[in-house]
Amino acid sequence: MNKSHKIAIIDYRMSNMFSIQNALEVLGYESEVTSDHSRILEADGAILPGVGSFPEAMKHINELGLKKTIIDFIATGKPFMGICLGFHLLFDSSEEIKNTAGLGVLQGKVKLFSSDAKKIRVPHVGWNNIIKYPAKNIHSHPPLSQVDDQEFFYFVHSYCVEPDDESTICTTTEYFGIEFCSSIVSKNVFACQFHPEKSGEQGLKVLKGMFNR
Repeated sequence: MNKSHKIAIIDYRMSNMFSIQNALEVLGYESEVTSDHSRILEADGAILPGVGSFPEAMKHINELGLKKTIIDFIATGKPFMGICLGFHLLFDSSEEIKNTAGLGVLQGKVKLFSSDAKKIRVPHVGWNNIIKYPAKNIHSHPPLSQVDDQEFFYFVHSYCVEPDDESTICTTTEYFGIEFCSSIVSKNVFACQFHPEKSGEQGLKVLKGMFNR
């Protein structure tokens, strides 16, 4: 338990903030849902959650002035986590609905699983397993250090990321024969397509590994 460790859950007016807050509470962490620049920067860790469309999310982030806040927080070196849409938003751009610029923290783009509607059914909803990617030192990264290869997590999404830098890929997942990036790690940033807060004991292990430093 670590009540003195405060986690900022970044509020951009469209996300699953309170399920994340409940999961953190189970682990004993103190958390705050906020869009305030100073409160976020003062926190010991931060989470960018997400449910909804990429263009609408970026519109809210820009209107609230949160792009600078997110970039400033990451620059502190403190642990930063992106979940689902919050994972997508960290990249350069997304083709969801219309081509939209993202936060540019990570290089790469967000794409629909497949242009062939008959090949794959979207959204991808439900439990699926993660495959730890054979990149140097990736298996020892704290968020997944207590999670076994092939563990199952909960997914809800129609788009997936294509990182430019393959060495940032932490795990992949297969859906309808398509292998996609399901999490990345880059310095103090860990971001995932799955929802740890909805993934039971395994999801709690990810959150604990991320912030118990």
